[in-house]
Amino acid sequence: METDLNELDKTKEIVKDNAELNRAETLNRWRLILGESAEEGLSNVEDYSPDDFKYTEVDEILGYLYNREYGEEQGYRKGGGRGTSDLTVPKWLHKVRELFPKSTVEILEKQALDLYGLTELLTDKKLLESLEPNMNLLKNIMQFKGRMKGDVLKSAKEIVRVVVEELRRKLESQTKASIMGKRSRYASSSVRSLRNLNFKQTITKNLKNYDKNNRRFVIDRLYFDGNIQSHNKWDIIIGVDESGSMLDSVIYSSVMASIFYRLNALRTKLFIFDTQVVDLSDRLEDPVDVLMNVQLGGGTHITKALRYGETLIENPGKTIYILVSDLEEGYPIQHMYKACKDILDTGCKLLVLTALDFNGDTVYNKHAAQTLSNMGAHVAAITPNELADWIGEIIT
Repeated sequence: METDLNELDKTKEIVKDNAELNRAETLNRWRLILGESAEEGLSNVEDYSPDDFKYTEVDEILGYLYNREYGEEQGYRKGGGRGTSDLTVPKWLHKVRELFPKSTVEILEKQALDLYGLTELLTDKKLLESLEPNMNLLKNIMQFKGRMKGDVLKSAKEIVRVVVEELRRKLESQTKASIMGKRSRYASSSVRSLRNLNFKQTITKNLKNYDKNNRRFVIDRLYFDGNIQSHNKWDIIIGVDESGSMLDSVIYSSVMASIFYRLNALRTKLFIFDTQVVDLSDRLEDPVDVLMNVQLGGGTHITKALRYGETLIENPGKTIYILVSDLEEGYPIQHMYKACKDILDTGCKLLVLTALDFNGDTVYNKHAAQTLSNMGAHVAAITPNELADWIGEIIT
């Protein structure tokens, strides 16, 4: 009986310890959420925490970033009563990756750049190269590339290339299927032979693929001369608003324009605009080059852009004119309506995209969108895949 009582006492102690531990861990997790403004500090549970969670280190990591939320307006004085940290941005980034899973790391990196301006992540070459190439990093590079110089800019361009190439690979096969697959009855029997090979253009276009390590010249595309182009091509004219709110659409528009450029069934023109117009049609071979020429922000002169695109129309009946914009015209909007009507009157297909991305989040001038729709323009916020399907339906 005495043994049983001892075991019962031990069980009670274990239950009590676990209850205290659970309570302490719960309070600590709330403390991490509330930050240094919480009334109570961290409980010392690391020594016997079953998951060995490093509360103190995590608190330091989160505080280094999120304490930027607090300033004198919240009752804090910089450098007074809040302690200091020995962390630097490189040390912080290393600790973040050591303590958190990849998905959380990406969130913290994104907020460090987007909310708290830790631009050292982008202006320090080693830090930049240590970041995970993804769409968010690409967008931040585009926003801050004006502050990058020399080797940092070169590294940024390589990151952009990695992200863009991955994006292009994902979109290209379906785009080809949507557009080329529906045109089999128009396909010509063009034969590409050695006698049609343009050696000079092939070498020039593939110089960027030279493998220095293995001292090899890699050819990933051959270029041919002669009358082997398919007849009855459609023209695609894409004008992209480069205002800051259109960043995602700028990225996807550039990639899709590059894919269209590679298709034998289409002739593609691309220009970007704010209050000025920049034609990038001669750079469509490399979407990275296109994106690195984008200058986000500034005013918007949609009418000027539409009129420029109008000069590119050669065969209206076989032209698709795509305007990618939030339709927030910085000049008299009636002029924009007139330009759109003139384009439609030529016989062009006019597609106005208030967004071209996979998020579907778009803020645009709804009255302008409705007005253009009433004129006969197709107005929508769509995904790149839906754009390919739409073009495929038109040119069939």
